[in-house]
Amino acid sequence: MFELLMELPLFRGVSHQRLSKTVGESKFHFLKFPAGETIIRSGEACTHLTFVISGSVRTTIVNANGRFAVSQTLKAPAVIAPDFLFGRFTTYPCTVEALETTGILQIDKQDYLNILYSDPVFMFNYLNTLSANAQKAMQGVLSLTTGEIDERIAFWIAALSQPGGTDIVLTCRTRDLCSLFGVQRATFEAGLDSMKERGLIEYTNKELRVLDRSALLALLQHNHES
Repeated sequence: MFELLMELPLFRGVSHQRLSKTVGESKFHFLKFPAGETIIRSGEACTHLTFVISGSVRTTIVNANGRFAVSQTLKAPAVIAPDFLFGRFTTYPCTVEALETTGILQIDKQDYLNILYSDPVFMFNYLNTLSANAQKAMQGVLSLTTGEIDERIAFWIAALSQPGGTDIVLTCRTRDLCSLFGVQRATFEAGLDSMKERGLIEYTNKELRVLDRSALLALLQHNHES
């Protein structure tokens, strides 16, 4: 169990002795969900840090009018939306469903605060996660204002999916995406064709599927995401 916990994001680099003490002092809630069951609903209060410790889940983010959605698969070990535990908005941005029998570890916010204070490695891991997301947002703004269409799409995928995410699908009509990115349809489809030829995506009039997230994010200059 300790080896499994040490592979979780935000726990990496912690000594076995330190983790053993943390487990003894904190309340770790272990849950099991069968395939198809909803683990988290979008808009629910984020009162716990939630880890996938076995199996896999499908997360989906949908905009207010339902015209735009991004879904991805996260396989264990993974953490779900860690940057929504604190801050102004502390609700989950996504719905999460188990794709198979899935093990979940939850840690209460106050317990996690105590963990952060207990060892600098825990604190650095979490701060690095928050910093990476903040820097990613800045890169995205620059890409949206000056970048080519492939850079703009790369930013959206980076912002709405997580490191380790696979089978990423952006569901939206092409005409709505053209309006979103502020380009003519011919320009937009030329960009998509170029990305398809490079093996980055597949697409239809209603769906864009990412084949290689890392290669897509490499389009963003100074990308620091691990």
